[in-house]
Amino acid sequence: MKRHGLIGRTTAMALRPAHPHEHQHRHPKHHGHGDTDVPTLPAHRHAHRSDPEAMAAAIRVDNLTVSYHRHPAVHHLSCAFKVGSLTAIVGPNGAGKSSLMHALGGRLVPSTGSVQLAQPQRGRLAYLPQQSEIDRSFPLRVLDAVLLGAWRSLGLFGGADAALQQRGHEALAAVGLGGFERRLVGELSVGQFQRVLFARVMLQDAPVILLDEPFNAIDERTTADLMALVQRWHQEQRTVLAVLHDMELVRRSFPQTLLLAREAVAFGDTRTVLSAANLQRARHMAEHWDEDAASCKVTA
Repeated sequence: MKRHGLIGRTTAMALRPAHPHEHQHRHPKHHGHGDTDVPTLPAHRHAHRSDPEAMAAAIRVDNLTVSYHRHPAVHHLSCAFKVGSLTAIVGPNGAGKSSLMHALGGRLVPSTGSVQLAQPQRGRLAYLPQQSEIDRSFPLRVLDAVLLGAWRSLGLFGGADAALQQRGHEALAAVGLGGFERRLVGELSVGQFQRVLFARVMLQDAPVILLDEPFNAIDERTTADLMALVQRWHQEQRTVLAVLHDMELVRRSFPQTLLLAREAVAFGDTRTVLSAANLQRARHMAEHWDEDAASCKVTA
């Protein structure tokens, strides 16, 4: 049986190295003062393991802080994402959205707190990075890029058998790239390559899917096609989190939203979270974050 080796090709999809975490981080200037205090999140953030709501969480975030050189990108965040939920993560530039995704995906070590996946989801998480984090100069063909989504079953020295290759062809057809199998990823447009990344996620067949700016710099047709795939994952009861900038898309398609400004501004029903007052507050928090504030001492 003809097999296509994939050894060494994972370098083309590798993320840039994460910054080492720190055990000290800086407070925001506004933190803990008057009407700028962070709102209380839903009660399930303190739920005991026997709490039915806590047990239904696919991902539980507890007092999470992610820091770069003592500067927190995400600051003392607690929340839970239920199994089968579809959640948008939004906020101003520099709000910590991508840092949160890296922490959820295990690509950054928290300075404080923890990220816990429910037992059925452990080790079964699909992550779609921003395109800027991927080196497309490596001479990798489209089909092989998609097959990398099955790397757990292939192993270090494995190859793709006929059944897996067929799954790769079907995934490419599902994202509208049938016939592109032998093209090099470096030859594709931004939108075409994003379709490839979605096809790779399909092969991972994971119950939890993290999408970091999945619709950035792509046209409306591609966005609509890929959003239809996201909706299908939601219907299949997969837990999907997506960092997004298009508020109209969020309002139209995402029932739940987490609004960040390094700290949580609001979390819950999208219509409530994306109120004018909450969006203004997020901008205010981002603008008044003090990088020179005193360090927050953290016990390791």
